Amino acid sequence: MSLTLDAVAKHGLEQADAVAIQGHTRAVTYAQLANYITNVNDYILSQEPMRVAILMDNTPAILIVDLGCIQAKIPVVPLPLFFSPQQVKHALQSSGSTLLVSNLGESVEGLLKLAGVAYDALPGWRVAGESLQVYRLQVEQEVHFPESVQKITYTSGSTGDAKGVCLRQSVMDEVAVSLAQATEACADDRHLCLLPYATLLENIAGMYVPLIAGATVCLPGLAQVGMQGSSGLDVSRFMTCLHESGATSCVMIPQMLQALLGAVVSGMPKPNALRFIAVGGAPVSKHLLAQAEALGLPVYEGYGLSEASSVVTLNTPAAKKQGSVGRVLPHVALRIADDGEIILQGELFSGYLGDSSSQVDEWATGDIGRLDDEGFLYIEGRKKHIFITSFGRNVSPEWVEKEFNIESAIAQSCVFGEAKPFNVAVVALRGGFDASSLAAAFESANQRLPDYAQVHHWIIANEPFSIENGQWTGTGRPRRMVIKGCYQQALVDIYEEET
Repeated sequence: MSLTLDAVAKHGLEQADAVAIQGHTRAVTYAQLANYITNVNDYILSQEPMRVAILMDNTPAILIVDLGCIQAKIPVVPLPLFFSPQQVKHALQSSGSTLLVSNLGESVEGLLKLAGVAYDALPGWRVAGESLQVYRLQVEQEVHFPESVQKITYTSGSTGDAKGVCLRQSVMDEVAVSLAQATEACADDRHLCLLPYATLLENIAGMYVPLIAGATVCLPGLAQVGMQGSSGLDVSRFMTCLHESGATSCVMIPQMLQALLGAVVSGMPKPNALRFIAVGGAPVSKHLLAQAEALGLPVYEGYGLSEASSVVTLNTPAAKKQGSVGRVLPHVALRIADDGEIILQGELFSGYLGDSSSQVDEWATGDIGRLDDEGFLYIEGRKKHIFITSFGRNVSPEWVEKEFNIESAIAQSCVFGEAKPFNVAVVALRGGFDASSLAAAFESANQRLPDYAQVHHWIIANEPFSIENGQWTGTGRPRRMVIKGCYQQALVDIYEEET
């Protein structure tokens, strides 16, 4: 049994009329939620699926289907909404999913056809008053599946075929309990889900944690929170939803935090109900965090990864250091290797799908970091991304980029300099700015960096880095090799002209 399901059953008896899930137009009480979970359990078992893929918007039904599958002990495969048809096919076939559930309407059949996935449409299904589409899928090959795995989360990866990370429910529940304690989650909380369900961080921190605490999960849909496509954000709608939802907590990626700060600075009312804004997914500039603190916004940076079932460290109201990603949470152990790599220990994940998976209890993260005397962790970059200049200085591009990305003229940046005498950045301009704004922006950012990390040459990107063009991940990180390939000749030209 799951600790999350146990909590829902308990709250269904003790606070039956309390709202468990708040949708855009419909609320689900804890008593109703417990019944809906049972109904989903029965329906799923009647279909006898091997695995259930979920491709849905953030509405109450998505969480109910997830929980119903947990009760039925049928593994689920959350599909990111930004996946290409080829990535969808890879995820469905590699996971052996035989049932797909969606609330996206007729567009799903078009996606399956583009992906070349054979399917049969089943009769419509209603969950919590919402119409869902269900498809039976054909599995092309037998899939080895680890025992006791409940969820396969696909990492964005650096190539087209994302890796399936195998997770047990007991481990995910343990992380959720740890987070509930660290964030002091309580029944009065209202967590607004800003990130898609397929983002493991939101699934655990934004959905399981509130349910464990007896709080309310707000799932109005991604369009209602201002999400436009895979990476766009309508700031006005975003701010309106933060206010109207009465959210006391949310999870943001750095781009969302920057939008929030910009909106408040420009005169929009601050969402005063918020008591805990978790930020993660990509490096955050300490100057952005300082600005949040100056504005009185309760922002807490954390660190995690799918292979650790999400969050590993987190700043909290009781223990916070600006620039760090917080202290290690109780469910995991952490050490720093001799070369600076962060090593995790504890119950982590059950390996990658298709790699003879077994339970992994120690994991080399690929991240470089350090612990201070008080146990706060500082991330200094990715081990594989750190480059060495021709002067022998190590540079973490993430560290440099987060300083440039807070400049008003720069929306995105990607820095290169391996074995070169100086660093070059490919930058995407923010709306309303042109090339003439860049000199001042680079001068400002460079003042916050030592000389060897500064950037004095730049290439203006032909288009923003995006998931669609393969240059951006779902959590807001640049795909460096793809970007380098796109601008290879421009990079060569700059170095040849200056050397």
